[in-house]
Amino acid sequence: MIIVDGLPFSTDTSASPQGRDILAALMEHPALVSASNSFKAIPERRFSVPEESGPEKTPPSKWVYLFQREYAIVDPALVDFVGTDEATTCVGVAIRNPGNGMTSVAHMDSPKIVDIGLSQMLSLLVDHNSDKELDVHLVGGFEDVSPNHGNCNTRSESQEKLAGYSFPLCAKIVETLWNRQEKFHIRTLFILGHNTRRDLEGNAYPIFNGFMVGTSTGSITPASFDRTLRCPDEIVRRIRVSASYEDSSWKGKLMETYDTQTDQFKIAPCCWTLRQLDISLSLQDYSDPEILLMCSTSPSAEAPDFVENMRRQWEYLVEHPDWRETFPMKQPRIFERTAEGGWRRQKALIP
Repeated sequence: MIIVDGLPFSTDTSASPQGRDILAALMEHPALVSASNSFKAIPERRFSVPEESGPEKTPPSKWVYLFQREYAIVDPALVDFVGTDEATTCVGVAIRNPGNGMTSVAHMDSPKIVDIGLSQMLSLLVDHNSDKELDVHLVGGFEDVSPNHGNCNTRSESQEKLAGYSFPLCAKIVETLWNRQEKFHIRTLFILGHNTRRDLEGNAYPIFNGFMVGTSTGSITPASFDRTLRCPDEIVRRIRVSASYEDSSWKGKLMETYDTQTDQFKIAPCCWTLRQLDISLSLQDYSDPEILLMCSTSPSAEAPDFVENMRRQWEYLVEHPDWRETFPMKQPRIFERTAEGGWRRQKALIP
């Protein structure tokens, strides 16, 4: 069930509208248009690890950062901020229980993960007997047209090509929210046309690629993060995205990353194949423009470090062709929080 501006949302179409009908009506709702305009006016915050603080300075904040296809449910008693970025045709989804501040954030990249993914996001967020409303924010996606599908498995599977990648994903998300029994109060719908800017030649780009949520207040801010905050275990987590497409255990799911109860990152194991090693070896010699065309659903809209990040993943795969070196005994890679708010890897207990 969807709520907008405090009222149950309905469309002018049939009693069982399709996702595209729900999406079209939501995009035109005056309250959501106003919220999008307000969100667009907020300056994007760029986050990085600050220089070492003196004793009189503010203690460091506790963060949880999410990569593509990951999700996390965080407790405001343990985490100050949760966020994601690097979204072009992907969509960041934040769902918060205003009663207790529990906040769930996901970086969704395909309609195929929405059904199970939303169930994962809600697993610790509400009592299923509860009738309370949940605040929802959607940020990401833009008016893209992607006739060529990237073949590096780093982005979503090919959907309705003429509609691009963003629209089918956004339509699936709102349709699933509509059909679920929980009450979803949509507060931010900064997607598609609301999140699109154009250059002088008419080329489209997303206005914002990410956001962060303050868990104590529920405030949402446009945000980007540098490599120092895209942690822990950056490269392995990036590789898991592409590896997950060939790992049946991840089919239709968001990737497990963070343990809510212990405030630890637990990077669940994921195997990569010889095929992915062969792809990594073959792509290393391509030029940057060629890599963008082959590996992105939105080549002209990617961040400047997109190709560099791809190359670093391939280098890791070439150096570690056997996934069992990274996940010995198929055990997760566990990271515990330090006193400074960062992350330290826990030594693996291998019998």
